[in-house]
Amino acid sequence: MKVDWSSFWPQIVEATGQTITMVVATLIFGSIIGITIGLLLFVTRENNILENRFLFQLLNFIINIIRPIPFIIFLVAISQLTRLVVGTTIGTAAAIFPMTIVASFTIARVVENNLVSIDPGVIEAAQAMGASPLRIIFTVLIPEALGPLILGLTFVSVSLIDFSAVAGTVGGGGLGHIAMTYGYQRFDGSVMLVTVLILIVMVQLAQWIGNTLSKWIMRR
Repeated sequence: MKVDWSSFWPQIVEATGQTITMVVATLIFGSIIGITIGLLLFVTRENNILENRFLFQLLNFIINIIRPIPFIIFLVAISQLTRLVVGTTIGTAAAIFPMTIVASFTIARVVENNLVSIDPGVIEAAQAMGASPLRIIFTVLIPEALGPLILGLTFVSVSLIDFSAVAGTVGGGGLGHIAMTYGYQRFDGSVMLVTVLILIVMVQLAQWIGNTLSKWIMRR
């Protein structure tokens, strides 16, 4: 049964809003958690300003366990935890929770990789001037890595659009739900085409915003 587009567009608009909500909320929460973890990973490395072998290995171990798991498997695997925290496994909020977990550890690794590329001499100079570890983090590490970090977050944003579509196929709402329910299960190619085009536009927009911000920050 083909959809009636005159009455179906509001559902497309609502689903697009749900997808944007999932991506933006996950990016905000994931960035807060991920940047914190990434900074901890870097500063607790061997011979670094807050060296802590146990904490570094623990965080590294957790990241290495979660990151390789395909998102749809992870989504289903922690469904009971999602129900415990959110109260349901259906809907936008239920999708944001597992997306945030995956995004946090991905961002943490991006942050760590960006910080590792910083010239150690910059950190040593700050230490020689008597700067505290906290001051080094906020006045040296974060400013030095900010431009590349924006590019890394852009990459994560594109991945989150993909994750939101996957979440929609198992009850997460958004464009993935529309594509699965009305496009795939009802064999309506027009619905599938529209949802794919909207996702492409979202990806291009996210990439443009990220590139623009990164260029602006690195020029300063």
